[in-house]
Amino acid sequence: MKRGGSEAKKRRAAESAVEAVDDGRVVGLGTGSTTAFAIRELGRQVDAGLDVRGIPTSFQARELAREVGVPLTTLDDATPDVAIDGADQVAAGDCIKGGGAAHAREKIVDAAADRLVLVVDDSKLAAQLAVPVPVEVLPDARRTVADAVRELGGDPELRAAERKDGPVVTDNGNLVLDCDFGAVDAPGALAADLSARPGVVEHGLFVGLADAVHVGTEEGVRVETVGD
Repeated sequence: MKRGGSEAKKRRAAESAVEAVDDGRVVGLGTGSTTAFAIRELGRQVDAGLDVRGIPTSFQARELAREVGVPLTTLDDATPDVAIDGADQVAAGDCIKGGGAAHAREKIVDAAADRLVLVVDDSKLAAQLAVPVPVEVLPDARRTVADAVRELGGDPELRAAERKDGPVVTDNGNLVLDCDFGAVDAPGALAADLSARPGVVEHGLFVGLADAVHVGTEEGVRVETVGD
């Protein structure tokens, strides 16, 4: 029986997803601590002869891929065969993402991929989505989007930077509102409502996108096929 803390669980989930990547594939590279394990494992596989190209979803993912030797391409030049991405919380195959403020680019790449594989440790599983939903907004739309979130029953909070004064600024030059809706009864409806608000660049509800979830546990990895 394999034992270990959350980092070991994350590593198991990420490496399990990479095992399913075939030669010649284009891989969407998610952002975050769990997908960092996947990018490093892809680098090891490339060193061993695997022929893949990656499409990064953030500056962080791009720099790590370069560091470990994963060849890169863009959505202009290739379509991902599979995207490997983490999540802040997963329920019934839907998830909330955006803890790393990269959810706009992540959603673009994940939605373009033929398959989306989520990699998480078992602490991220829930019966219902209930963590705050990150919403990337144009700076000039911060107040109007916050008002719209309140109309939808949410409590918006501007995300502050941890090591500098002021707010978090995304790779796209925008701001992030963390919007607490409590338990989300209808993720699809909330996703549509948020997307319809002027000034919203993208939100962290990923509904109907995932094809499989690789869950790292103390015992190993459980693979859940969405829809089964």
